[in-house]
Amino acid sequence: MATAIDTGTTAIEAGTIRKLRTRIVPFVFVLFVIAVLDRNNIGFAALTMNRELAITSQQYGFVAGIFFFGYFIFEIPSNLLLHKMGARVWIARILISWGLVAILTGFVRTSFHLYVLRFLLGAAEAGYFPGIMLYLTYWFRQRDLAHTVALFLTANAVANIVGAPLSGVILDHVHWFGVSSWRWLLILQGIPAILGGISTYFLLPSRPAEAEFLTTEEKDWITAELTREEQQKLARRRITAVQALAHSRVWHLTAIYFPALTGIYAMTFWMPQLIKALSSRYSNTTVGVLVMIPYLSALAVMTMVGRSSDRRLERRYHGAIPLIAAAIALVLLSTNTASSVFVSVPLWCLVASGAYSFWGPFWSLPSEFLTGFSAAAGIALINCFGNLGGFVGPYAIGAISRKTGSFHGGLAFAGVSLLVSAVLLVALPRRTEPHATGGRP
Repeated sequence: MATAIDTGTTAIEAGTIRKLRTRIVPFVFVLFVIAVLDRNNIGFAALTMNRELAITSQQYGFVAGIFFFGYFIFEIPSNLLLHKMGARVWIARILISWGLVAILTGFVRTSFHLYVLRFLLGAAEAGYFPGIMLYLTYWFRQRDLAHTVALFLTANAVANIVGAPLSGVILDHVHWFGVSSWRWLLILQGIPAILGGISTYFLLPSRPAEAEFLTTEEKDWITAELTREEQQKLARRRITAVQALAHSRVWHLTAIYFPALTGIYAMTFWMPQLIKALSSRYSNTTVGVLVMIPYLSALAVMTMVGRSSDRRLERRYHGAIPLIAAAIALVLLSTNTASSVFVSVPLWCLVASGAYSFWGPFWSLPSEFLTGFSAAAGIALINCFGNLGGFVGPYAIGAISRKTGSFHGGLAFAGVSLLVSAVLLVALPRRTEPHATGGRP
């Protein structure tokens, strides 16, 4: 009898997890692709925009980074509202508002206009990424989370795989009605966010109880599993939202995330210009294809790392080792030996693969000890302060370039930032309480 029950439970478990990964993850995956396109397309727009608006390298670094100040200010309130109002309504609001701001960015006339709208874009998108991280904890157990997060975060790579060549083609060929191609790039890539917001409102379930694609047995099983995990966390120590904001482990994770994003966004916003600088003969379309290659590499590697992290229930070294590899590659890129595309692109492949592989294991760590409003507050704190690194990295490269006349110092700075993040991750104390699944931190 016990064997029959175990077999039935195993079948329900396998079927439920399969449905969640094929119904929930693809939907939020597409939404995140749209988010990444709207956040990062400024890196390609800069190939022609900077000249038209007379933007210096230092000003461009500020344009790229000021997005994260808006994100920082509004992120924690946004995530708490998502937990209170429900994912469907709040994520739809985020998508529609940032889509409108993204389209307006295509009509700027001065660098100051660009500063304002990039800040507003960050404010509109605030809470989206940590909100999705929180949303996934409503559906997936801790043991399934790193691989699920890694699958979701492959959207980051896929957005660049699709967006890089698409952006290059738009820049070279779309000059409709006499309007500059970089303006069309920003306008066209803002429209899907509005459509995605409307789709989210009508299609995205907030919790398993609302999921029409699950049977009653499957809803009961996943709800019971998640409730059991939550009770185990609360039994170890009940952490309120206010306590989460002062929790030493939350701040340690924040300290890890800040230098990581300093390096990651330095790569994201500057790679197109750095690759184009290798040869004046490269068209924007060629640059788009070359930028796509590192993200193809990252897509494969980050999936394998996330799966390995879940299988071994180990997070720290699965996040730190890829960061170290990316840091070494950035330092090598900062030398004159990386002046050839045949050397530069493989090194960028290592940077992208290492940097993106960090995310899956890292974002499995907060949910090991946070739940409910404490998870909403803690995850938002980690992401909002960490994302200030998204300002520091791009701005530092622009400022160092303007001062020295070279990108070498800025790339080395980004590499050192990733190394610091890796060291802090390895130094993260092991949790002494028994883990919900009996695994290691």
